[in-house]
Amino acid sequence: MSTQADLLIRHALVVDGTGAPPREADVAVVGDRIAAVGPGLGARATEELDGRGLLLTPGFVDVHTHFDGQATWDTRLWPCSVHGVTTAVMGNCGVGFAPCRPADRERLIELMEGVEDIPGAALTEGLRWDWESFDGYLGALEGRARDIDIAALLPHGPLRVHAMGERAARREAATDADLTLMQATARAALAAGAMGFSTSRTIAHRSARGEHVPMYRAADRELIAIGQALAGQRDAVFQLISDFDDLDAEFDLIESVCRAGGCGGTLTVAQVHQRPGQHERLLERIARANADGLRIIGQVIGRPIGVMLGFDVTINPFRHRPAFKAIEQLPRDEKLARLADPALRAAILSQADESPPFFIRNFGQRWDRQYPLQGEPRYLPGADESVAAHAARAGRPPDEWVYDFLLGDDGRALLYVPLANFADGNGDAIEAMLRHPHTVPALGDGGAHVSTICDGSATTFLLTEWVRSRRAFTLEAAVQMLTQRPAQLYGLHDRGRIAPGLRADLNLIDLDALAIEPPRIVRDLPAGGRRFVQGARGYRAAIVAGRITYRDGAPTGALPGRVVRRGLSLAL
Repeated sequence: MSTQADLLIRHALVVDGTGAPPREADVAVVGDRIAAVGPGLGARATEELDGRGLLLTPGFVDVHTHFDGQATWDTRLWPCSVHGVTTAVMGNCGVGFAPCRPADRERLIELMEGVEDIPGAALTEGLRWDWESFDGYLGALEGRARDIDIAALLPHGPLRVHAMGERAARREAATDADLTLMQATARAALAAGAMGFSTSRTIAHRSARGEHVPMYRAADRELIAIGQALAGQRDAVFQLISDFDDLDAEFDLIESVCRAGGCGGTLTVAQVHQRPGQHERLLERIARANADGLRIIGQVIGRPIGVMLGFDVTINPFRHRPAFKAIEQLPRDEKLARLADPALRAAILSQADESPPFFIRNFGQRWDRQYPLQGEPRYLPGADESVAAHAARAGRPPDEWVYDFLLGDDGRALLYVPLANFADGNGDAIEAMLRHPHTVPALGDGGAHVSTICDGSATTFLLTEWVRSRRAFTLEAAVQMLTQRPAQLYGLHDRGRIAPGLRADLNLIDLDALAIEPPRIVRDLPAGGRRFVQGARGYRAAIVAGRITYRDGAPTGALPGRVVRRGLSLAL
């Protein structure tokens, strides 16, 4: 190439996303596209980056996020966008904000607040509601610049409420007229660029009122009818989360929806502690479905799914004790000062939990299943790192050790509690799920569970833990998992690989220096709401649409991200 480029990365170790071995090459970018890839390109460029000793990968594609609210008010989709993600799919698990009539706005806020732990006050203040249809929602998103591309699924919850009103909230069966309206609304959303359709069938998902979500256990007939609306829509996907109490019946339903719509399917796969072999049965059904000609992909997170506890976040082991409840709503600094008082400390430690929820009943005193987060987070900790082990070494009761630990770092200290993908305690099940030919890394839940979970760094963890530390996967295999495979799942044919003509979404990475920083609470949501953010070290440059958006994790000011509408500008 001898022409002028806008950006040229020289002498990088190119890991192109196809699974091919890394090779040293230059990559030239013109506009938002990759213009040339090869050794010793003779191009001149407006800007050059020295890639010596660094990896150059495609931008990561995150197919399971919940930025539906945040994307309407925020320009930076942290934590995902500082962990190599350049394209994010939201609208998962059947929750979102379109379509929506004005009378249903509060219900959809309560639904998102309850299911995805996003403060209702933040949503109430942050959402502008300058839309009603799904097309209008995408149009509203297009009115804001941001650091990465976003795409959206049509969520079942809003669709059902839009068609049925209060009857949807009461979980009444859909009539023929309801189904006809849902199909028409779904077709309009798909024509506008929805990536597909999502639903939830898990008992764990409830509204802020504690009610089952409107789509919980919706009849098979309803889901198949909506699936029929996907017919003829190239690359459309049906996304689902389920408890799989009757695994074969649920999976039969997924297959029926995919056949009815001729669409792809994708579902959450995790090792559940109470049913440690369920994920293996799911993977078997996924393999059989693909062998039968369907396209069904499991979504797997490359580390345990866990929550964080602390005095400055939503949950802590003492939250349901009367003496703690009495001060819980105090301003942060006043609350911490009271917690440090020996008299209050003694009172809290002496009390029993009062009407504790499921999590506290089952994990609140499981000191062998709680782990202090200290320094660079360890998401696959050993037994000797547990609270029980720390307390035993200190010769102290575990609850006293925890209480004092959580007061550390000015009350910002955190405990980590793995809830899924940790039944074996060593990560073997995670490796097996990642290795399956019909899974993709996902489930980081960016934008959701904002003060209990921060898994948006799972992309980085795949490289640091599974490639660099454990050497379980080759670099090229892991990069393909993060790029080409999720891009193919959603028909994003213009990204996920480094090749001429494709979108110039790229990461320049120092693998040796790559590290996940500790999660921290910030109060930058609307209405002063708090959330976790988490940075990374080792991403030398993040490039979206040919523009450098981050240098060494610091924003450059460039905000080239756009809304991706399925079927538009993706015909490569």
